[in-house]
Amino acid sequence: MTTTNAASNSAQYISQLGTLSVIPWTSDPTDSERNSPYLLAYSLGDGRGGPGVVEETMRAVLGEVGLRPGEVVDLTEEPGGVSVKLLVEAGRAVLTMPYLNAQCPVPPEWERDARETGKVYFVVATRPWAEAVPGRPVDEERLRAFAGDPEMLAAAAHCVVPVRSLRG
Repeated sequence: MTTTNAASNSAQYISQLGTLSVIPWTSDPTDSERNSPYLLAYSLGDGRGGPGVVEETMRAVLGEVGLRPGEVVDLTEEPGGVSVKLLVEAGRAVLTMPYLNAQCPVPPEWERDARETGKVYFVVATRPWAEAVPGRPVDEERLRAFAGDPEMLAAAAHCVVPVRSLRG
């Protein structure tokens, strides 16, 4: 379930971005060398003005947040004015940033990896992904096709976010 967070241009941005969602994934549980778990935020492209407007709006939102498409920002070292926070607790990831507050269930291996590494690799797609409707399963092949698409990755913002928990 996702909700948007009101801010300066929020009413305009919210209607243009449409439905925003977040999906988690991690490396293969059988891999001996585990990577940081991942979160992907994306719009369904159902905002006012359609998918083309969603891309423009997402770029504007990212600029206000302090993220730039194509760049990786490591928030575990220096936040640098970027306001992205992640709480991982009780099988859920709770992501907070301007225009997007999202909670999503995460698999046990994802939560374990997030705690062990202390960070999550977060990708914000500027390109909409209409097929990944919240509440419907996304198979591994479709996730891999979207999340691994070089054009989507080049146009997306990337950041490494420290994991927080209620336990401290």
